[in-house]
Amino acid sequence: MELSVVITLLNEEDNIEPLFASIRNALGGYDYELILVDDGSTDSTVARIKKLADHRTKLISFNRNYGQTAAMAAGIDHAQGEYIATMDGDLQNDPTDIPAMLIRLKEEGWDVVAGNRKNRQDGMLWRKIPSRIANRMIRKLTSVYIRDYGCTLKIFKRDIAQRLGLYGELHRFIPILAVLQGGKITDMDVKHHARIHGTSKYGIGRTLKVMSDLMLMVFFQKYFRRPIHLFGPIGIISFLIGCAINFYLLVLKIMGHDIWGRPLLILGVSLVLAGIQFLTFGLIAELIMRTYYESQNKKTYNVREVFTVPKSADLVLEESIMV
Repeated sequence: MELSVVITLLNEEDNIEPLFASIRNALGGYDYELILVDDGSTDSTVARIKKLADHRTKLISFNRNYGQTAAMAAGIDHAQGEYIATMDGDLQNDPTDIPAMLIRLKEEGWDVVAGNRKNRQDGMLWRKIPSRIANRMIRKLTSVYIRDYGCTLKIFKRDIAQRLGLYGELHRFIPILAVLQGGKITDMDVKHHARIHGTSKYGIGRTLKVMSDLMLMVFFQKYFRRPIHLFGPIGIISFLIGCAINFYLLVLKIMGHDIWGRPLLILGVSLVLAGIQFLTFGLIAELIMRTYYESQNKKTYNVREVFTVPKSADLVLEESIMV
């Protein structure tokens, strides 16, 4: 099978019929499967899917709401296509963009092509402005340069998609996860439509979650395989500054000054203890990482390709040189 289209849904009953129609019209010439993941809907979403499903449709229904990341991971796990496309089920993404994205991925050799909602049909104050600020922060901190991290419409090579490791609410950071797996990523402009039916499941309240996940992504990107490089320098600097402060206070004590109760004494002792703690965290994290890789026989690298030349080719080459 060439293509799997993974769509996550939560209470989208009025969007099911037009969603099926748009997918079938856009991908009629492809050998594809449609994987719909219902994330614990409480309306008639599942019933309408079953009524309209055909032989290309696969429905995965959760027994309760687990979140979009878990739904997307489930859809990818069940995908059988050589390429996997993801999109929302609210009709804001347009499936007619998928063929052009697939062509670009194939012809230009990318592992991931992400959508950029050029003319985004959302509110300026609560959706567009926070999104722009978040995109700028993510680009700055991760050095993964695409224009729209929040667009669900993406297409992957299957091996990259199934190695993403989606947990928590990390679906917002799929581009960074793909790069961590060695994937080559680009973006392209895609269409975006205003929501007609239902209500958005996202709001300004997700800002703190995004910031927390961004910190996790920065740690994964820079220190996941070498945590001592994060905790070690912090611990050493803290310990040395604390020792310097305590040595200064010791000299004052020897000279007859009363140092008890000084804030500087508390700071010095706290920095020494903090330094020891950070160094301990680093060592423990290193042991955990070694256990993680060695216990599961995991590698700290991903091989893109292994190229060898058969012996018969060597003989042909020698004969051509002799001639």
